[in-house]
Formats: sequence, structure tokens, C-alpha cells
Amino acid sequence: MSRLPDPAFWAGKRVLLTGQTGFKGSWAALWLAQLGAEVHGLAQLPETEPNHFDLAGIGSEMDNRIADLCVPEEVEDAVIAAKPDIVLHMAAQALVRRSLREPVETWKTNVSGTANLLFALRAHAPEATVLVVTSDKVYRNDDTGRPFTENDPLGGKDPYSASKAACEILVGSWRASFPGAPLATVRAGNVIGGGDFSENRIVPDIVRAVRDGEEVILRHPEATRPWQHVLDCLCGYFLHLEALAAGQDLPALNIGPSPEGVTTVAEAAETISGLLGGAGWRHEPVPGSVEARMLALDSTLARRSLGWSDWLPGRAGLEWTAEWYRAWLKDKAMAAVSRAQIEAYMSDTAETCD
Repeated sequence: MSRLPDPAFWAGKRVLLTGQTGFKGSWAALWLAQLGAEVHGLAQLPETEPNHFDLAGIGSEMDNRIADLCVPEEVEDAVIAAKPDIVLHMAAQALVRRSLREPVETWKTNVSGTANLLFALRAHAPEATVLVVTSDKVYRNDDTGRPFTENDPLGGKDPYSASKAACEILVGSWRASFPGAPLATVRAGNVIGGGDFSENRIVPDIVRAVRDGEEVILRHPEATRPWQHVLDCLCGYFLHLEALAAGQDLPALNIGPSPEGVTTVAEAAETISGLLGGAGWRHEPVPGSVEARMLALDSTLARRSLGWSDWLPGRAGLEWTAEWYRAWLKDKAMAAVSRAQIEAYMSDTAETCD
């Protein structure tokens, strides 16, 4: 059974969280606030309507600063205001297909934006413990399906993946050039959970299809992905930060699901659509797609060094995800639903929650 984040560590900590208006970032902000942290955000406005940040009332839980990572002065102002003990950098352009439409903006946000943040932290918060979130897509993928370890070569066939690999190199060079406070990266799998309304992501696409009474369109039903519930993923991030602050040398970690979490897109779609009462799916191929067919992470190092494991592997994570969207489709109070899921996860009974 996984360790849980330690409220005694987080209580009163000043945390600078970038990307708090996004899917994973909004869950991180809510959970950190429930752990007792003083959360300071730096992000652009939410990109979708609806969005989890507004549905869960997360702005009231934190110091919510709307700013652009690509504007150095705005980043510097945010760092000075936050005076952070801990930094969790999650802000990014995180969509592969969007990166094909907007490659320059993707590189600017993911690489230049990270450099701006690190520069401001070096000047104004040099003692802060910093964790930079990248992606499972940073690895040079030959589509063999072999789980990647932290020592595998970096790569990336699309602008998103390549920009995140470049971000890994940036952080490594920064750590070597400016030694001091802990600085590390973390690489996560395909994260699912309630509150994601992004374009061209499997769960939001299913939810929109269910709402509209239509079949969901799958581009690559045969592709495998390391599906992971957002709370499992964030638990790994928080434990990584606790370990870094305690002096553990963990410059890069994979946070990915156990083997049962690695299934095909079709299998995941069938499960979630079925749980939501959907009409199923149909295949519409995309000629010349650069999206990886097979993807898996080896998270042995994180499991061994952090005592972390996924509490919601496989079907359990899909069920918790469907539970959130069922409530949303019924116009429930989503702030209460989101807080209840975090409380259930922290109660040591996540595996039996329904």
C-alpha cells in the first residue's frame, strides 16, 4: 500500500504551483489546500468551459495569480509575491495534436517558460525545493512497448514530446550549472480523472459523446497507454517533493501505473463509456499520425525510493473517473464531489470507495 502525503510536512508551507487552472493543476491546488499548504498559483485563465478549476471553486482556496510564463516580468512578480518554500511546476502546453498546430507556442511555453521560472527562482527563492513536471513522452519511443526507465534516451517525434525532452535537458543543465537547493523532474503517464475537458483527450471525448448521445471517435483504438488516476499521480509528485526537501537525491522519477493500468485505448473507452451509459465507439484513423502506438513506464525507482504505489490501478481509476463525471452530468455540486474524492483517497480506503 502506498504512502500518503504527510500533512505535517505540508501544513503552513508556501507552495508556488504553476498551472493551477489546468486539469492536474486544479486537483493539485485543491489537495495542497486540504493538506494545509499556503498555495500561490501562476497560470493563464482556464482554457476550457467548463473546467475543474471553476467547478470546484478552487480560486477561493489559494492566491490565484493569472500570468504568462513567457513574460519574464510576470513570472518574477509571482515568485517575489509567493516567497515559496516549495515549487511544483505543472504549467505547460500539454496536448500533442495542438502542438502540431502551434509548435512555436508549445516550445515557448514548455521550454522558455520553464527557463523564466528557474531564473526567477534563482534570483528570489534560491532555497526553494523545485519539481518540474514533464511527461512519459520524453523518451525516444521505438513502439516496442518496453517500459521506459529513467536512464533511457530522450527523444520526441512531435513538438510537445520534443519540447518536454528539451525541458528535461534544461533542468539537468540548470542543476549542474547552479547547484544548491533541490531541483528535479518527474515523468507521468496518461492521467485520467474527473474535471478534464480538454480537446482530443480520450476521457473528455467520451464524456462529450455520452452527453450528446453519440459514439466516441477513436483515432488509435489499438494504441496502449499507461492510464493513471490523477490522485495517484499527484500523490507521487507530493511524495517526491517531500523526499527532495528531506535531502534524497532523486533528480528524475517516473510516476506510472502498475501493469494492469496499461491497456488499449479501446479497452479504456469501452469501460468508461459503459460506466456512463454511452453508445460505444467507432474508429476514424488519422493518416500520417505521429502519436505513439505503444507507451509504458517503469516506475520501480519511485516505488522503491518513495514508498509510492498506485491505489487506483486499472478499472478502479476508470471507476473513480466515471463517478466524477456521472455527478457532473447530474448537475451535482462538483466542489463537494472533488473534495470528497480527495478525502476518500486520504482515508486509507481508496480501494473500496464507490
